[in-house]
Amino acid sequence: MRTSSGLDETPKRKRRVRYKGTHPRRFDEKYKELNPEKYAGDIEKILKSGKTPAGMHRSICVKEILEVLDPKPGQTGLDATLGFGGHAEELLLRIMPGGRLFGIDVDPIELTRTEARLRALGHTDKELILRQINFAGIPKMLADAGGGFDFILADLGVSSMQLDNPARGFTFKWEGPLDLRFNPKRGQPASALIKAISEKALEEILFVNSDEPYAETIARAIHKNCHKISTTKALADTVKEALASVTPAGSREKITTSIRRTFQALRIEVNDEFSALEQFLRNLPICLKPNGRVAILTFHSGEDNRVVKFFQEGLEAGAYSDICREPIRPAPKECFDNPRSKSAILRWAVCKGNKGV
Repeated sequence: MRTSSGLDETPKRKRRVRYKGTHPRRFDEKYKELNPEKYAGDIEKILKSGKTPAGMHRSICVKEILEVLDPKPGQTGLDATLGFGGHAEELLLRIMPGGRLFGIDVDPIELTRTEARLRALGHTDKELILRQINFAGIPKMLADAGGGFDFILADLGVSSMQLDNPARGFTFKWEGPLDLRFNPKRGQPASALIKAISEKALEEILFVNSDEPYAETIARAIHKNCHKISTTKALADTVKEALASVTPAGSREKITTSIRRTFQALRIEVNDEFSALEQFLRNLPICLKPNGRVAILTFHSGEDNRVVKFFQEGLEAGAYSDICREPIRPAPKECFDNPRSKSAILRWAVCKGNKGV
């Protein structure tokens, strides 16, 4: 259609984004994986190959968690790390009719997506109560929960949705801002943190938060180049270059592991994860009803050691009647189907008044 001025204002037809081969590399090119309802067949193939589709999270140790928590109709539970909501779905099935599940998460981006997904499955705000709060806010929910919870679940792993999206800055696999915050509206990103602290403080963060053996070398390199490091790739490249001369030839895997540990250490620091976890563990006995159960999934020694310590202290103080004696790990088949589950450790405790699991 031409206007009086002779210009053609006919709307241009927008071409659909081409699906670049069977293995597109960029996150935004994986539109089939990001639309599971529309491309169910493609998603199924990816899952069967032992991979996790982009933007999706595969819940870990679901069977084991259900056995430990033993949810029953009419009970009130808490999913303290809602994430994608996979565990919540299974828990809801078992507490109906008459049950209620509270779900919390600090990530406003993923919480919004998960709420929409769970509401679309038919879960109303009568049985599923969702809130954007951190662990510190749990005691304030006790009145609404009837004085306490029959069971509590905490999956301390980073969700696949956070890891997969380069814009969140959680992974070194793709270029993205060096952020690492669960809630992008609170605190400072990792890129700001490394510019604000000393080399010695950075070394301590790497050692304490991730047991990094090359903490001194990596801290020196990051501190020296901190004003140039604003992206995930820049940080990964800095670590790689720093270790190239101090690690044995051909130790590419060791360097990759150190990069992963560096990201982990900074993420823990940026989100103050250890302090939040310790407060959660300290408050657990007052948040559970008598005979209430808790299950916690950890993914590295810093988390697991804290859980073991607080559970043991709680048992000795009489807060728990029983605790997990040996760690529960994902079955071999789950580790094969979902490689991201390999480092998971499940532990449980039972509030005073029960003989245990």
